Amino acid sequence: MQDIKHITTKHAGRFKRIIPLQRKQHAPRNTFRRLDPEPPERRRRLKVLLPLLACLIAAYPLFHLLVSAKNAISSVSARSVRPTAVRGELDFAQSFRLANESLPSAKLDGERLLAPLQDGTTVVYAINPELQARVKAVMAEYRVPYGVFVAVEPKSGRILALAAHSEKDSAWQVQAPYNLYPMASLFKIITASAALEQRKVTPQTVLPFRGGLTSENPRYWSVGNRRGNQEMSLTMAMGESVNTLFGRLAGDVVGKEGIMQGMERFGFNQLLFPGTPITPCSSVTPHDDGELKRMGAGLCRDVKISPFYAALMMAAIANKGMMLQPMLADEIRGSKGKILFSDQAKPVRRVVSPETADQLATMMSTTVSQGTSRKVFRDRRGRPKLAAVDIAAKTGSINGTDPPGHYSWFAAYAPIDDPQIALAALIVNGEKWRIKASLLGEQALEAFFK
Repeated sequence: MQDIKHITTKHAGRFKRIIPLQRKQHAPRNTFRRLDPEPPERRRRLKVLLPLLACLIAAYPLFHLLVSAKNAISSVSARSVRPTAVRGELDFAQSFRLANESLPSAKLDGERLLAPLQDGTTVVYAINPELQARVKAVMAEYRVPYGVFVAVEPKSGRILALAAHSEKDSAWQVQAPYNLYPMASLFKIITASAALEQRKVTPQTVLPFRGGLTSENPRYWSVGNRRGNQEMSLTMAMGESVNTLFGRLAGDVVGKEGIMQGMERFGFNQLLFPGTPITPCSSVTPHDDGELKRMGAGLCRDVKISPFYAALMMAAIANKGMMLQPMLADEIRGSKGKILFSDQAKPVRRVVSPETADQLATMMSTTVSQGTSRKVFRDRRGRPKLAAVDIAAKTGSINGTDPPGHYSWFAAYAPIDDPQIALAALIVNGEKWRIKASLLGEQALEAFFK
């Protein structure tokens, strides 16, 4: 059997005679084939289409980025404006989350703040409409760069006000009450409570200290036999927010273990309200005596708290040391009027003993009467603006970066003997100061007790 290649070669000559084979004509080297000229209409279309196509290709990355940003904004808006549909009865976390998401759409109905949802559900808020309107108006009037206000009813845990305002970034307002910020001198409450719980001091205890009241360097705080020592009671030091004295109290009296135990009692680094936007307080462990003293004085920027939790902390002290579950909604009703959720006071944890809570009240009473907030709570003639209301309060002041600016805190509750409101205010000022947090707190208390 002959091979196919051999047969093909043998008879190639016959095929050539019958069908002449066309040889491929190769162009000479270094020459180009001449193309037929394009029709004029086609050239004009290409002049238009090619630049347009190039622009579309160049703009694609920007277009893709804009679409992604739009989707992200839409998702944020959906979370804040379109609450999850309600199915059946709600637990605490579900009710709190729904009430928080629905708050931007809430409207005044008589003396109550209500949020009717698309599925017929209605959220009835615990919020005091007059108090809420007052703090919003103050922050807007003074055009604060960043401001937050939270108020709680100590004996029930009902949220009386929840407001935020920003002239710099309106999107910041959504999570502002729950975000964490440097705690500053509010931490002196933790330092004092730890010392009081150890029964090592009382509000009347007098401690010597060195350095200026606002000194930030522990190297100059040590007390010796040399001249220059000062003395002050813990009660007056709380009102004046004396860094050096509370630094000594933390380092020389309470100790590292005592401070860490004090933070644990107040719920630092613990998820107390799972399923809600309430962020746990965060803290670090001091590595040496200098860090411990700075922490005790409220100078550690890594110790952070949210305005919402700061208000809960003050409410717990006002409630004889017992923290209650926060209630943003009084009740949530279904489309047919069925009660899906109803608020009920529920203890969460004890942060301090009743005795320590009373002692802290004594110490914090000097903040408004003689301390750092004295001027704000007096009129031009020096007369108390709220003479009939005894207020326990603490201020704080520190620089921060997120958002950038100077952080001003004011946390309080009143009246001391029969607490009806506990609050926390935070104002972040830029280079040009607007107001201190204590002014916002004073305006809120004035509106509440009018």
